[in-house]
Amino acid sequence: MNLAERDHNVIWHPYTQMKTAALPIPIVRGEGALLFSDDGKTYIDAVASWWVNLHGHAHPYIAQKVAEQLNTLEHVIFAGFTHPAAITFAERLLQILPKGQSRIFYSDNGSTAVEVAMKMAIQYWSNLGTPKRKIVAFRDSYHGDTFGAMAVSARSAFTAPFWSYLFEVCFVDVPVPGEEEETIKQLEAYALAGDVAAFIYEPLVLGTAGMVMYTPQVLDRLLEVCQQHSILTIADEVMTGFGRTGRTFASDYLQHQPDIICMSKGLTGGTMALGATSASEKVYDAFLSDDKGKTLFHGHSYTGNPVACAAGLASMDLLLKQETQDCIKRIETRHAAFAASIKALPQVAQVRQQGTILAVEFADGTTSYFSDLRDTLYSYGLDHGVVLRPLGNIIYIIPPYCITDTQLDQVYQVIRGMQQIVSGDKSYPRPDQTTLHD
Repeated sequence: MNLAERDHNVIWHPYTQMKTAALPIPIVRGEGALLFSDDGKTYIDAVASWWVNLHGHAHPYIAQKVAEQLNTLEHVIFAGFTHPAAITFAERLLQILPKGQSRIFYSDNGSTAVEVAMKMAIQYWSNLGTPKRKIVAFRDSYHGDTFGAMAVSARSAFTAPFWSYLFEVCFVDVPVPGEEEETIKQLEAYALAGDVAAFIYEPLVLGTAGMVMYTPQVLDRLLEVCQQHSILTIADEVMTGFGRTGRTFASDYLQHQPDIICMSKGLTGGTMALGATSASEKVYDAFLSDDKGKTLFHGHSYTGNPVACAAGLASMDLLLKQETQDCIKRIETRHAAFAASIKALPQVAQVRQQGTILAVEFADGTTSYFSDLRDTLYSYGLDHGVVLRPLGNIIYIIPPYCITDTQLDQVYQVIRGMQQIVSGDKSYPRPDQTTLHD
């Protein structure tokens, strides 16, 4: 029995209809932007393995630091105890985070980082003696799959069985170009009605919505409205953090800064699970009291895990190197050139870019995980040695920063082949796999 069959007998995969899905592809090794399967095939990881991998697979520097930590301390309870890796990582995170952040609360992943943020925001008002219950979020947002994170995410087929269990949220439209004033009016209306505890948002790019993008200028105006009405602001930087948008954080493009920031994905460079929620001193101070009932009662067994913190420190070392910053700029430039070359094609409805994130929306109109086009494009990418996860008719690239120009060219060529498929032409030639290692 091969690996795929063994997997099928014992594993339940995420976002997968196990009855009808093809067998998974067993990956036995990774190096740089490449993944190697058990049958000898090579794939370019153009989506950074669900947006987590910053510096490439099996990076020797991160592996070295993780090994050193494993030989020193693998874990310790984080209530009443601490350790050097967690302290140093928090100190260094606060140095690179947007101004105003003061404290780091560790958790396990992006969804839990969001749960922590919302609990901070709601309890903040409770601790101050002025309870507020409403949360404002973007209508098409995605913040995670735990119940609180689902509640502030878009109502969709993914969350349909749980709608009656999710708390009420005030949704406003995404302020895409041309719709900015309408979104501001919607937020102002909720703010004037009162009882709003917080506004949670994906800054500049809504990932699962289809890499929908909007400007820093309108987000600044939304944050200004919140500040005028004493509404806490929560930036979900789980996907946008650590260089993805061209700056260290998407919030670095703004004049107004959030009260709370959620982080995960690139936090450890894709090495292992870790979440972090940062808070301003104002938020933190609301929990300081002689009354133990005002404690933030939240935690996880692996909170502040030393090995994960060591991986995070190593990833930060790499991120801040000039070499990595140069790679981010190189990818931005290459994306822009590719976008310019295809945006006028009749099969392309829109091309969107923010930093190293590039999205190509085909003129098919089926932005759904359940569309046949999505499955066709996904299979086409794999057949041509590139891992892409289309959002219906939207193809996006979020590569590891170490991806080479030759590998990027291969990804672009595959996307060009996809637009040929959308047009009905399936004779597009297979890219030359020999370029993958270049």
